[in-house]
Amino acid sequence: MSDQVQQPSSTPAPDTTRDTTTPTASAQGNPLVNLFSRLTLTQLTLMVLVVIFVWQWLDAHSQLNQTQHEVARRLSEVEAANKANQILVTQNQELVRELGGKLSLLESRYAETQNQRAALDALYQDMSSSRDQTALAEVEQMLLTAGQQLQLSANVKAALIALQQAESRLRRLDRPALADLRKRIGHDIERLRALPEVDIPAINQRLDGVIAAADSLALAQDARIQPKQAAAAVVPAEGTGARFWRELWQETKQLVRIENTEQQVLPLVSPTQSFFLRENLKLRLLSARTALLMRDEVGFHRDLKTAQDWLRRYFDVKADAGAQALGTLQKLATSSIVIDLPDISGSLEAARNYRISHERSAK
Repeated sequence: MSDQVQQPSSTPAPDTTRDTTTPTASAQGNPLVNLFSRLTLTQLTLMVLVVIFVWQWLDAHSQLNQTQHEVARRLSEVEAANKANQILVTQNQELVRELGGKLSLLESRYAETQNQRAALDALYQDMSSSRDQTALAEVEQMLLTAGQQLQLSANVKAALIALQQAESRLRRLDRPALADLRKRIGHDIERLRALPEVDIPAINQRLDGVIAAADSLALAQDARIQPKQAAAAVVPAEGTGARFWRELWQETKQLVRIENTEQQVLPLVSPTQSFFLRENLKLRLLSARTALLMRDEVGFHRDLKTAQDWLRRYFDVKADAGAQALGTLQKLATSSIVIDLPDISGSLEAARNYRISHERSAK
């Protein structure tokens, strides 16, 4: 390359000499200009290249330093981030470990809960079966009570209450299998409601009134003696002679007595006998009340007829108390205390069969 540069420079030698001799005088005083004047084109090119290289090296070095600083800064940031991530990872590991412990505890609790639920389900099934058996036993007992009330004392109200309680118990139980039993009981309830009502308490109260008035009833013999005494009491004041002749006349009239023999002779009752008469009358009325409670219509009417006969024979039935007692007994004698009671044994038998079948299925 130097040969090629030097070859063209040798050709125009005169021009160069001319050029170099011309500024020599003007640049003698400046060494830098002298230095540049001595340099050739190749040297100048090399110098420019060196300057450019140095400048590029310095720029690259500066950029490299900046890059190193940036990398160092980024590395520090990454290291800080890594430390933070390390801390987060450690915390997450601790949290996962803690959650694993809680999960195992929850699994054990869940297993216990499942076991308890199974036990509760079994207990509920047992209790449900036991509750059904208890309800059927209660219904059977209520139906048995209703049947006893009808058979023993013909107490329709008590039997109706027992049947209504049994029907209400079955309704609360709400079992489709017991619908037929509920229908039977409802039919029995309707039959009892259709029966004529016999007011046993009112009849019993009337009998108690007659029994309480038995001690105050006047006897028939007292009713005949009282008018004579009243007539003897009303005697005007008179002298001794007039009174003698009047008493003599009354005694003479007693010597001869004319009576109607077709009339019934009124029996005479002593005070002791009157006491027992009243007690026997009360006992007869108590016997009528017992027959009333037992629904013995024959005995009830027989006792009332006997009490009426005693009232007409021994007591003054024309007095207010006697007439009222006799009228009460006559009204009671016309009343009927016996009614045709329905048979509810079918409902009782159905309830017993349901209970037995349920107990067998539970076993």
